[in-house]
Amino acid sequence: MRSLVSRTATIAGAIVAAACVYDAPLTPTGNTITAANVSNTSAAQLAGTVSRGPTSSSASNRYVVLFRAGSAASAAVSAEVQKTGGLLEGAYDDPGFAVISGVSNDAVGRLASINGVADVLPDVEFTLESSSTTESLGTDDAGIASAESPQTATQFARQWGMRAIQADAAWARGALGSPEVSVAILDTGIDYQWPDLDGRVDLTRSISLRPDEDARLVTWFGSAVNPISDLNGHGTLVSSIVSSNSGRFAGVTTRTTLFGVKVCIVFNSCSTGAILNGIVYAVNHGADVINMSLGGAFPKSAFPGFVSLINRVFDYANKNGTLIVVAAGNEGSDLDHNGNIYATYCNSPHVVCVSATGPTGAATGVGPFINPDAIAPYTNFGRSAISLAAPGGGVTTINAFVWGPCSQTALAWHQPPRPTPTSPLPPPVIDGPLCPRSLGLFRLGGAGTSFSSPHVAGVAASVIASTGRQSPSQVRAILRNTSDDLGQPGTDPFYGKGRVNAARAVGAIP
Repeated sequence: MRSLVSRTATIAGAIVAAACVYDAPLTPTGNTITAANVSNTSAAQLAGTVSRGPTSSSASNRYVVLFRAGSAASAAVSAEVQKTGGLLEGAYDDPGFAVISGVSNDAVGRLASINGVADVLPDVEFTLESSSTTESLGTDDAGIASAESPQTATQFARQWGMRAIQADAAWARGALGSPEVSVAILDTGIDYQWPDLDGRVDLTRSISLRPDEDARLVTWFGSAVNPISDLNGHGTLVSSIVSSNSGRFAGVTTRTTLFGVKVCIVFNSCSTGAILNGIVYAVNHGADVINMSLGGAFPKSAFPGFVSLINRVFDYANKNGTLIVVAAGNEGSDLDHNGNIYATYCNSPHVVCVSATGPTGAATGVGPFINPDAIAPYTNFGRSAISLAAPGGGVTTINAFVWGPCSQTALAWHQPPRPTPTSPLPPPVIDGPLCPRSLGLFRLGGAGTSFSSPHVAGVAASVIASTGRQSPSQVRAILRNTSDDLGQPGTDPFYGKGRVNAARAVGAIP
């Protein structure tokens, strides 16, 4: 999600509205997106940090169709979309919505008149600033998969966060996760070929829900790459924190199965429709946990239909046994006193909302790390919203960042300035590969609640592997009750119930 990072390929500060992103339109081969028929769809990017709020994406002809409660409108909506040549990106009688694209204004009117349809809403895209720091790992860093002993990963000395949550103590007691437990990563995709992630990603369940990205992926990397390939790097780093082969970077677990659900495009724009579609897709495809290192905020009064729909979708995930872990956001905002603002997705029901901690200093990339449990200055906060804290990264030095693999298909880009102050932004320009495979492996570092969230998602996966499948409320209770109570006793506005503790959560320590 919004991650405070600084990228060698100077893309910091890019703010791109969805309406300003232009690509060749796609011709869908079918009118419904499924994991089976999107084998040539694309990747998405969201290494964002600061939400600039929502923009309508009707210019890209994506809409969310909201059904009336209890109606079964999906068949009629599907038929209308197919008749008009549009693309049905997802349709669900429960929880009651569809996501469509490529339809005319006339078709939108006809959809709105279908019996059981309550409204047709232009999609809301959240535009995020992003940047990141990349460094070559060098040819001497061979890395040997250490799934039984993650602490032997060659880059483990940099991973202050794993030690802060006592993941190493959990590993010592054999808490390494299970391939029977799956975590869906709603993000920018995953570099499934990076050695630490090779074999950890279930490609049969991975999917792109941003068909507008397909042409870009094919342009840069050809049609042989899987649609889950990560054009940003954000999703790959997030994924490696949850589960990794731990040759170079240790994951909270080494055996958890991942699958990617792309919901954002390369230019830091994330579709609300794709996110909601992605949640239901992940639930319906057996995700035990969903990690969402993304989000934003919007005025409830301006988008009441979306508030109702978001709540319905999160209720659906909860009742179907999927735990959702979300990043708190990096605006330094008080979520207890945000008035008319709906914080996506910490204000949503049943979530584990995670704030960020990070060292206040580090002399070198391998430490010593000063006060790693310090609250990060960028994190959002609020007693009513924050569930737990976890390592997200400090900002006083890149030595205090969270580090992981840099996707070999990540792209660097820049935003040209407006020709005049009143002109629209021109389309962004891709400069080329950020961490090209031909030059070896790279590490990506950053700081943000984007990276605190997957630490908790990984611990949740470890809990489920250790105790067996439980209801989301039971897993949430375990995470809260076994955390380290920091800040004010009880519920702290910054730490929530405390900083997550991987070892205590699985019973490795009292």
